[in-house]
Amino acid sequence: MKNIQAIRGMNDILPDTSKYWAMVEGILKQIVLQYGYQEIRLPLIESTKLFSRTIGEATDIVEKEMYTFLDRNGDSLTLRPEGTASCIRAGIEHGLFYNQVRRLFYYGPMFRHERPQKGRYRQFHQFGVEAYGLAGPDIDAEIMLLARSFWQELKIDNKVELQINTLGNADARAKYRERLVEYFKGHYEFLDEDSKRRLLSNPLRILDSKNPGLQDLIKNAPKIFECLDSEARRHFDGLCDILDKVNIPYVVNPRLVRGLDYYCLTVFEWVTTDIGAQNAVCAGGHYDGLVAEMGGKATPAIGFALGLERLLSLAVDSLRLPSSDVVYFVLLGDQAKASGMLLADKIRQNSKVSVIVNCGGGDLSTQLKRANKSEANIALILGEAELVKGEVLLKYLRENKPQENVKLEDVGNFLNSNN
Repeated sequence: MKNIQAIRGMNDILPDTSKYWAMVEGILKQIVLQYGYQEIRLPLIESTKLFSRTIGEATDIVEKEMYTFLDRNGDSLTLRPEGTASCIRAGIEHGLFYNQVRRLFYYGPMFRHERPQKGRYRQFHQFGVEAYGLAGPDIDAEIMLLARSFWQELKIDNKVELQINTLGNADARAKYRERLVEYFKGHYEFLDEDSKRRLLSNPLRILDSKNPGLQDLIKNAPKIFECLDSEARRHFDGLCDILDKVNIPYVVNPRLVRGLDYYCLTVFEWVTTDIGAQNAVCAGGHYDGLVAEMGGKATPAIGFALGLERLLSLAVDSLRLPSSDVVYFVLLGDQAKASGMLLADKIRQNSKVSVIVNCGGGDLSTQLKRANKSEANIALILGEAELVKGEVLLKYLRENKPQENVKLEDVGNFLNSNN
């Protein structure tokens, strides 16, 4: 019988790698908590209508990439492809936004059926940060400062660049859309099939095309700044002023658009050239109309999401795992097993030391081989002779130090003082 393997694009995260995941997730969570953001945990599965309504029917995600199925009741359900729609659904359902400012974060797996490639998988993991009830450019700057804190703590701030743009308000986008359609229709024969399809459904997405043959055409396309009203200009200028004063370097990229229909005003990406073609590490922007569109009270909103797979690939060389305080308990003889397990539990309760207790028997040589293969720095050896003496033999596995005999009642204190 052929072995069953993981579904293409859905990867196992093995123990040697999961340590780095846990470390990075811990760093990100610590930083957002320092900024006053609160964690929200969201379901993996939502009603399909939630995403088709918020993301937009004409996006690649809804048209081609969502994992959608009918449940036993005939309801159409979808594995979440992104987190914002779920976050807003939860906020409206539980009254989180009404006359309140909310700073929220979440992390976990998302699902999109697209061609797997480096940094992009069918099950991928995102860390999302969202703020509700704040309309000015100051919250835009705070969100970007928060992201920069991530890069600084992970020691990759020299590998990423902040790019910003504005999409203006609904009227500005409508005017801009008309200009883009007129422009690209005038060059229709040069468009690829994807761009022809997007021309009437989502023309702004043509600006995001990676087709090398379209870059000159896109470069000469109309710019949205020509369509902005004074309020949108003040918002964008205000953001640039704050970024200058807090020393966050940035590039204004008039071709930067977000792939989802709900964005407005400020949009931004942190990009890198270190991980291949998929260069956006973190992306986001404003979606001020989305709460009202979903049935809530009109609420300004901004947020971003970063892909943990891409972040790990970018940061792994600069990550240094803390040294592990692990001991391996070698137990020889039936009487030593129960006594050793009890002692191991006392050590765990009274220290930060991790204790791996040998299970499955084996002589001294076999158990020491297991100890050496583990992450332990020290082996504690307890046999009948040691029980009689009321002590344990301590053997250093990674250092050239002599063995020591330690009283049973002193083992916890000894390990604490030496770790």
